[in-house]
Amino acid sequence: MKRAYISFPIALLATAFSVAVNARETPDAIEKAAHEGYVNAINSNDVDVLMADLTDDIVLQAPGAPEVIGKAAVRDWIAGYFGAFKTKWEKTSIGFTVSGDWAFERYTYKSTDTDRKTGKVTTDAGKGINIFRRGTDGKWRVAIDGWSSDNASQ
Repeated sequence: MKRAYISFPIALLATAFSVAVNARETPDAIEKAAHEGYVNAINSNDVDVLMADLTDDIVLQAPGAPEVIGKAAVRDWIAGYFGAFKTKWEKTSIGFTVSGDWAFERYTYKSTDTDRKTGKVTTDAGKGINIFRRGTDGKWRVAIDGWSSDNASQ
């Protein structure tokens, strides 16, 4: 009988721990971590910081350009972008759905790019879709980011 008494507090503690861990994985918590992590990584203007927030098979679909597929190609694209511009993105999530290890987000954005050579500032606004995938380490990373400008010239 004593053994059952001892195992009950352990089982209760394990259940409480499990509930606490799962409480952090609510759709709202996933949205906050995934969305804010990605926006902060973009706004770091640091290639390595942003690359850590992307899956190995990342796909970028930028306006007026062919798709960029895979981490090596995306690294080159991002290095060129960050080399040419200091950027600041504001992304507003307007829909976020979690399904297993995948999450889907619709967003609007405003971007400000400052040319590193001339100081010329260019702004843009538009919308996009992010697809996130949870890695084996539990971190949500961007697998696809496709966006389009609301400006006719973009």
